[in-house]
Amino acid sequence: MTSTTFLNKLMNEYDSHLNHSGINGERIADRLAELSEIGATEDGGVTRIGYSAQEKQAKERVVSWMKEAGLTVTMDGAGNVFGRLEGKSDSPAVMSGSHLDSVPNGGNFDGPLGVLAALEVVEAWKENGYTPPIPYEVVVFSDEEGSRFKAGLTGSRSFTGKITNDELDLFQDDSGQSFDEVIAAYGSDREAFLKANYHSKNLKLFVEVHIEQGTVLEKHDEPAGIVNGIAGPAWLEVSFKGKAGHAGNTPMENRKDPVIAAGMFVQEIESLPREVSQTAVATVGKMNVLPNGINVIAQEVNLMVDIRDITEQTRDQLLEMIYQKAENVAARRGIDVTWNINTKIKPLPIAPELQEKLATIMDKSGIKPVYIPSGAGHDAMIIGEEIPVAMIFTRSKDGISHNPAEWSSLNDCVKTVHLLKGFVEGIMEEA
Repeated sequence: MTSTTFLNKLMNEYDSHLNHSGINGERIADRLAELSEIGATEDGGVTRIGYSAQEKQAKERVVSWMKEAGLTVTMDGAGNVFGRLEGKSDSPAVMSGSHLDSVPNGGNFDGPLGVLAALEVVEAWKENGYTPPIPYEVVVFSDEEGSRFKAGLTGSRSFTGKITNDELDLFQDDSGQSFDEVIAAYGSDREAFLKANYHSKNLKLFVEVHIEQGTVLEKHDEPAGIVNGIAGPAWLEVSFKGKAGHAGNTPMENRKDPVIAAGMFVQEIESLPREVSQTAVATVGKMNVLPNGINVIAQEVNLMVDIRDITEQTRDQLLEMIYQKAENVAARRGIDVTWNINTKIKPLPIAPELQEKLATIMDKSGIKPVYIPSGAGHDAMIIGEEIPVAMIFTRSKDGISHNPAEWSSLNDCVKTVHLLKGFVEGIMEEA
């Protein structure tokens, strides 16, 4: 899908009556289309890996829009971008935004919608000559998806001081580049990365708009919903190590094949989440076989298990069950196994009073409040360990995400921006 086709599809569905209070759907559509060109894939998706030239280019495009809107723009050592609008008083600021990086061949809404929604609030204020009571910041966090180093939410974790020197030593991308090599090519360094610090921002609240990545809102036929909690992900890296051999000359009974062990492990994982809770999930989405020859019994299989739940106790219970399962399978097959917890982030409940404020705005807009737990991790989950956060979901067609077919109608996107604007203004008026 070309950017022109993408733009036309957005506009063909659009109800222009939603253009009011300074919010302009055509501007949002144009900007979504422009971003869709950066890292575009043949399938109509995008590939903008964290700390890549494509992610940086997308940030630069947004920076130009921020400056046109009158924002003062800064970037920290982690590549996080901030566009600040001063308020009538120098009180703690409200911040809103998301990310611009993607998974390989991902969609055009996951991340960019949250950034553009936050920026559109500023555009609306500018058009109406409105100065907010307190400062407002639009943020773009780096490397949220984690595709670069197999450890997600890098920018927001740096911003909140959640990444250490020791962890950075372990970071390596698929091409073998170390963290220091990657960040140097991006235009920063380790020292500057570790100095990124939210304390200098004096923040009152962070609110993130994001596509739902599920079908709850479709089932309720509502354009947007309220996130009541965010599941914390744990990424378990597992390596089964066997004995390489010739596929033709090694008898079946003498083999130590790690591929068989990995297959058994993956199959047995499927039944484990329901043993701990109704909201727990576990997924093996990445697997590497070495040496990966058609006529070679493998020497090693490396895989990643993504484990999530909305409560920390059940998530960690599932995590332990899965690595114990890996050890049991390896013992039954007579091969070695090692495992490492690559990422482990706490789930985050959203404060009930913030949910209630969003519900009030929705009621006034004729939208029935729908409360949704987020199974996906978000920058809001990291920021929420330090300051209050809220999240608004926008309806996703068929619940598809991390895929070129990812889609949210422009009508739903614009309705969400109206909700964000009303919510932010209400928070600011209370300051």
